[in-house]
Amino acid sequence: MAAILLAEDDDSMRRFLKKALERAGHTVVAAAQGDEALTELQLREFDLLLTDIVMPVMDGIELARQAAEIDPGMKIMFITGFAAVALNPANRAPEDAKILSKPFHLRDLVQEVERMVAA
Repeated sequence: MAAILLAEDDDSMRRFLKKALERAGHTVVAAAQGDEALTELQLREFDLLLTDIVMPVMDGIELARQAAEIDPGMKIMFITGFAAVALNPANRAPEDAKILSKPFHLRDLVQEVERMVAA
């Protein structure tokens, strides 16, 4: 299965998503902010960055841009209630990033993660 870096500032959502992905067989490292996730990216390799967009200190789009520079082969998925923000070309989000809009069912998240990792 995949090594996933999860960046989500909402504590309960982060725990919930981490648990669901681990139950699906993935290894998950969770970070509460974008800058914390960036530190994790510098320490180890991940197959997928799963990030919220709106976070304090460093938002998910900036995190994704820097992550793509560190590891161009890593897949990126945004989980957000603000899909239009990610889709705005002015934000320069990585072009091949997937967007999963909140609210979503955990089954849908796990399926999308598995599709991205397999691709």
